Amino acid sequence: MRISALLRLRDFRLLFLGDTASQVGAQILMLALPLAAVTALRASPAEVGVLAMCQTLAFVVIGLPAGALVDRLSKRAVMVVSDLGRALALASVPVAWGLDALTMPQLYVVAVLLGACTVFFDVAYQSYLPHLVARDGLVGANSALEVVRTVAQLGGPGAGGYLVQVLGAPFALAATVGGFAWSALCLGRIRRPEPRTRPGDLVGPGSGRVRLGREIGEGLRFVLGHRLLRRIAGCTATANLFSAMAQPMILLLLARELGLAPGTIGLLMAAGGLGGLAGAFAAGPLARRIGQGPAIWLAIAVPAPLLFLLPWAAADWRLTLVALQEFAAGAGVVVYNVTQLSFRQAVTPEPLLGRMTATMRFLVWGTLPLGGLLGGILGEVIGIRNALLVAACGGCLAFLWVFTSPLRTLRELPAAAAQ
Repeated sequence: MRISALLRLRDFRLLFLGDTASQVGAQILMLALPLAAVTALRASPAEVGVLAMCQTLAFVVIGLPAGALVDRLSKRAVMVVSDLGRALALASVPVAWGLDALTMPQLYVVAVLLGACTVFFDVAYQSYLPHLVARDGLVGANSALEVVRTVAQLGGPGAGGYLVQVLGAPFALAATVGGFAWSALCLGRIRRPEPRTRPGDLVGPGSGRVRLGREIGEGLRFVLGHRLLRRIAGCTATANLFSAMAQPMILLLLARELGLAPGTIGLLMAAGGLGGLAGAFAAGPLARRIGQGPAIWLAIAVPAPLLFLLPWAAADWRLTLVALQEFAAGAGVVVYNVTQLSFRQAVTPEPLLGRMTATMRFLVWGTLPLGGLLGGILGEVIGIRNALLVAACGGCLAFLWVFTSPLRTLRELPAAAAQ
């Protein structure tokens, strides 16, 4: 199903509009929160690494129970509450700064709260989408939402950098509060009734109420027992580990070693959004032309070596190396996300969607806190540029998980019963 046809569906359109506001806010947040630490509080590389770890720590701590809980609850309600929670957590930063009371511990707490809300929102959103569109519309729907994310990535960092430059990093965060509130409003207006899944649906009749631990175990067994899903999990986890090592160091390289203004940093980061926009429009045609499986591993393998360009960046024409790497990475991430997410949704029975999503998030986002922490430590010990070289070496290995599996040549989405 084409994106234009999907947008004529009222409920999907509301999800699309809500996601647009949420993603714009999130992209401003990605730049403004660490810049609040770097510019306003003069954070060290280790402190920036700890902040990056806090932003993703919730995926390790509550990722698995979140999936089982989402499968029990209204997914739309979970998304609304998560958006409102993110808005409230962020509002505390400019308030504290205005009172001259902002500290790194507060930023750590805010980052943890944002991560917790994001865990529930993302699990619910990815599990809710197959309810709004038919199986043949999944690639189109995921492509449409990736267009939203990448357009936000294109404009968000530039807007975020400008807001940081004009208002200061803490007050720039206030702009994201409205985005999350608008998202909650749009999602709350979706009308389509949501099927309720009873906890015992997958364990047979007469089993009674299933304990939370047993439901979590079902999700783990499904993902780890599926020969293709576990390969995707390994690939994404490896890529995320080394990407999380690189991202805080890229920001420190640009802001501290090269002395770039926040607005300039935002424009460079926007190159990733431009690449992502190209990837969002290319994902569907590419998957149809070369096949779903090849599109997955090529999207990881092709951009990875360009990370080696970053340690050679300087405040002259070599800034184009940063823009080139961000563009290629943005395009690759979007193609990868559209193809592998559509695959995961297609092979998973509906009652397991929440637990499958949470299990995958636990496995693949669970490496992000470790990556952020390792990046910060390496930046302190061997320097920012050498830490980027280490991240580049590791990132080039991620595609092997998928390349050495049947996904290497898989052309079409399998049915939900496939194992």
